[in-house]
Amino acid sequence: MNFDAELENGNFMVSECNHCQKIVWPPSDFCNKCFKEVSWRKGAREGKIIEFSRKNDSYFCLIEIEKSIRIIGKLSKGIPIEGQQVKIEKCGIENKNYNFEISLV
Repeated sequence: MNFDAELENGNFMVSECNHCQKIVWPPSDFCNKCFKEVSWRKGAREGKIIEFSRKNDSYFCLIEIEKSIRIIGKLSKGIPIEGQQVKIEKCGIENKNYNFEISLV
């Protein structure tokens, strides 16, 4: 499985170790704890805001998903609050960078 190819198709995938059950992030084909192989599954799309910043009229949020995955995404609308629940609406690759658009739940 190729994480980038899945992300380009709008699929948020997570690698999880078959041996120790650790979620491996950033995604990899091997566990960064026990070095065993991982399996791939669709990742949860809901999480919470850890912190955020603003540039002009846009908010960018660091969010935590599944208690161990942290990503930065652009908030589609609204004003963020730390701890607030959010959802990944869109994901992909744009200009060779990961792109996540999130919304408030």
